Amino acid sequence: MSLSAKWVRSAVIGLALVPIAAVAAPPPSTLPPGVYAGEKDVALAVAGKYELDVSHTSVIARVSHIGYSYSLFRFDKAEGALTWDPAKPETAKLTASVEVGSIVTPVQGFADKLKGKDYLNGDAFPKATFVSTAFRKTDATHGKVEGQFTLMGKTRPVTFDVELVGAGKGFGSPRLGFIAKTWINPQDYGLPPLMTAPIEIVIDAEFVKAG
Repeated sequence: MSLSAKWVRSAVIGLALVPIAAVAAPPPSTLPPGVYAGEKDVALAVAGKYELDVSHTSVIARVSHIGYSYSLFRFDKAEGALTWDPAKPETAKLTASVEVGSIVTPVQGFADKLKGKDYLNGDAFPKATFVSTAFRKTDATHGKVEGQFTLMGKTRPVTFDVELVGAGKGFGSPRLGFIAKTWINPQDYGLPPLMTAPIEIVIDAEFVKAG
């Protein structure tokens, strides 16, 4: 037997003798004491009332730039409340709103125009709101949330496709995070004729148990 063959044989025997538990052991947690990472298990978000953690939430509108690309408009001021029971997700209730005047865009000066009468008319209609009417679980980490969306004084039904990001003990209080997406027709809400293509709304939301 050659030297290299003997080395390979010895290495294989050595690996076989290592206890399986030692090989499979997960690395120690690097999180501080009392801080728990979210997991893909919605049952870890215990029943109760939750409030939107605005510091870990984003509301984005993806608007077609006359067919060439998509412009991203971000709303920086939002609030929301969720009543949740993992054993009965169909009974959940959600209310949420954003201040249209908090819109931000990378196009210099355009945010002020978007707040004005030609677009969102923020002085007359300072908030866009959503009130849920039904929660429908489709699998362990996905679902649909139906509700009424109000923008510029006009209310229409919308359905958000929802994906669980994580749930768990959080830090101090249980937390629940998800991604929600839907499309709206801008003409249904009185936006200018320039906006004809459907607008995608993307929400990354994190809720923390109240109290």
